[in-house]
Amino acid sequence: MRRDSGTWGVQRALARRGFGPVAGVDEAGRGACAGPLVIAACALPARPEPGLDELTDSKRLSEATRERLYDEIVALAAAYAVVVIGPDEIDADGVHAANISGMRRAAARLEPHPGYVLTDGFRVDGLAAPSVPVIKGDQAAACVAAASVLAKVTRDRMMAELHTRYPMYGFATHKGYSTAEHARTLAEYGPSAVHRWSYANVAAAARSGAG
Repeated sequence: MRRDSGTWGVQRALARRGFGPVAGVDEAGRGACAGPLVIAACALPARPEPGLDELTDSKRLSEATRERLYDEIVALAAAYAVVVIGPDEIDADGVHAANISGMRRAAARLEPHPGYVLTDGFRVDGLAAPSVPVIKGDQAAACVAAASVLAKVTRDRMMAELHTRYPMYGFATHKGYSTAEHARTLAEYGPSAVHRWSYANVAAAARSGAG
């Protein structure tokens, strides 16, 4: 594979060798202490699509660009799937185990089934297709970046909806991550039903008797 092949190079090289469709898998919300963990898997066409020129790590994109790319990905993807894992499952299994399980489930739901799966940064055993981790995959491989966008936009929309139910926490702004403002509201109101109670800061707020 040439060094100048860009973010479509890995999947194009695999597809040329008969491993297509090539899917990327990524998550959003792993580091949050409230709300769901969302995992997406996405297989793109083998050739670059003009509408997806801006694809990269979703955290590097503006909200408006992510929303536009989300619609383009849904329209152009060969296949995609999104898995939502709630706080209860995260508390029961641990966030890493929940993440791995979600990645397996998302890849398994793709139709057509992928010939190869690219994961972002670390190996995921138990996928129903050959796979390889790609360092900074959401910046290096278009299909991983597409999965990143699908996961983040889905989760951000869910956190905006949770904000309407729990406006005191400011979920629409910090999306459940452990910001200073989120810490202040946790101390003032205590944890909600959508917080991850197994997390140390949430458990500490519960013990303090706030709310």
